Amino acid sequence: MGAGLIASPAVISSARAQGLDSVTLGIPGSVSDGSFFAAIHKGYFKDQGINIVPAAFQAGSQLVAPLGAGQVDAAAGATSAGLYNAVARGIDIKIAADKSSNMPGYCYMALLVRQDHVDSGRYKSFEDLKGFRVAEAGKAGAPGSTLNEAMKKGGLKYDDATHVYNMPYPDMAAALQNKAIDAAIVTEPSSTRARKMGVAVRIPSDLFYPIQNVAPLLCSGKFLKERKEVAQRFMIAYLKGVRFYNDACKDGRLAGPNAEELIQMMVTSSEVKDPQIYREATPNGVDPNGRLNMDSLNKDLAFYKEMKLVAAEVKVEDALDTSFMEAAVKALGPYVPAK
Repeated sequence: MGAGLIASPAVISSARAQGLDSVTLGIPGSVSDGSFFAAIHKGYFKDQGINIVPAAFQAGSQLVAPLGAGQVDAAAGATSAGLYNAVARGIDIKIAADKSSNMPGYCYMALLVRQDHVDSGRYKSFEDLKGFRVAEAGKAGAPGSTLNEAMKKGGLKYDDATHVYNMPYPDMAAALQNKAIDAAIVTEPSSTRARKMGVAVRIPSDLFYPIQNVAPLLCSGKFLKERKEVAQRFMIAYLKGVRFYNDACKDGRLAGPNAEELIQMMVTSSEVKDPQIYREATPNGVDPNGRLNMDSLNKDLAFYKEMKLVAAEVKVEDALDTSFMEAAVKALGPYVPAK
């Protein structure tokens, strides 16, 4: 792991005098990117002498090559077999901090089961998932591991269900309504939309997988090694955004002291323009210090290996560099929730 450096005020002033340092950030602009939106809108990146250059993408798999080549400095991307296979091939990508996680009360990626299956008694418990057609956004990613834990809760194996891969989250509500699928692993706001349509019942993942690092902050190894001081300032600004985001959360909703301010930022920056959706949806969790859950990362990697989709020798530690996060926490001090 590389060593992080804490930026001093003098370094920041120098960066401002010379012009802001550009950092290319790959985020899809989804509702789980609230910490980034906060850091951008609150000026935390500019305060650290950084100009964020957005890089649009549709799927995390599109980021592996540009991250490995250093064309994208940092990004939000779910863990997957593809990520670990890239690391096993020597592509330099690092998991640097938490970005969006399922946590108790904040399970933004949940299992949806068709309403008619629940009403008829076809679905009563996890064991009834056997034979279901279940949609996932992709194969061999974090949603698959989420589903696997639900299947295990019912005494089932992953392949006791029929998998419908590569279905975009916004399409899942219609597929449930049309009875093309029986269930789905769905993120917000698609989950809330499906429930408002009356076509599905939400089974929160804290009932079967209480804490899962779904989509961590990924960084280019080149960025961390060749621009250490910039990377450290980036991490400080990012964690300030994470803490602002946490101050917007209360009782499993965006209902904390900063909630309405954050919601307006998200309406401006994400693809969802209805503020009421944010008030009703279950927000993602994110550790206020950016700390990762190693049990979760290891569990998901073990699932990818069980599916024979990842080289057996690769370890989570091969993809990990938390030194910048740890140095940023030291620079910022303990998180104190807003009142």
